[in-house]
Amino acid sequence: MTTLLRRYGWPLTAVIVLLCAWWVVVMVVLPQLVMVDYSFRPNLLPREIGTEKDVWTLANYKTLWSNQIHLAIFFKTIWASCLVTFVTFVVCYPIAYYMAQVARGPKAGLFAVLLVIPYWVNEILRTFAWYILLSRGGPINEALMGLGLIAEPIDLKQGDLGVILGMVYAYILFMVFPLYTAMESLDRNQIEAARDLGASIPRIHWRVVIPHSKPGIATGCIMTFMLAAGSYAVPALLGSPGSRWFTEIIYNWFFEGGDWPQGSAYAFILLLLCLGFILLMLKLFKVRLGDIAK
Repeated sequence: MTTLLRRYGWPLTAVIVLLCAWWVVVMVVLPQLVMVDYSFRPNLLPREIGTEKDVWTLANYKTLWSNQIHLAIFFKTIWASCLVTFVTFVVCYPIAYYMAQVARGPKAGLFAVLLVIPYWVNEILRTFAWYILLSRGGPINEALMGLGLIAEPIDLKQGDLGVILGMVYAYILFMVFPLYTAMESLDRNQIEAARDLGASIPRIHWRVVIPHSKPGIATGCIMTFMLAAGSYAVPALLGSPGSRWFTEIIYNWFFEGGDWPQGSAYAFILLLLCLGFILLMLKLFKVRLGDIAK
């Protein structure tokens, strides 16, 4: 606040603060409060709203624990989102390190542009591209048959493989840029000193690069996990009937079942899961929320 006052003065600072407050309250806080209120109410007919039946209840939350299919999908979504986060980190770590400590200058900028260009295309179209790649008549099957690795086309979208691949690709930028930002501030002399002292490459990364990059790793993991757990388009397009995502169940409650209170309860449970994951990352990497915000 002091920096804003010093840079812009009272009038413009007040406008900026009011606009930010309006955005947070109207676009974030109020919708969440309405969702929480809905989640504790029964699904009533319009004429029953406001009557003695319209009271708060935990029945919507109990539904998840009594429905074994939905509960299994919920836990599957958790571990699959964790897997997406881990695979995305493994893929993005060397890319971010190359951009931050090896490429430098114009090469790093060119590499960043090459990463960003595919994301100028709408996410739905990019997901459809993966649908074509993974289909029985797609390029991947054609290549595998051409190499003699398979005798006939296989459906690569069976199970969660297609969903996980699609999500890793869809959210790669949300991991690579926080890692890049954290690694770029690392003094290269520390890496050179560790190498001169006889540290191997894995040990340099484990003892020097990763500890320095903890805020970036935490930020990337939080963003990737939350996007994966809350994704609807990728599972809907790339998932098979046996690989449903929890967001698809929420969608069905809202728009197919017409049960908004039940859908709100499921959505609030998913929100609590994401908040829990944030706290876990903060504790695991021993960083503060302020470090994440940077």
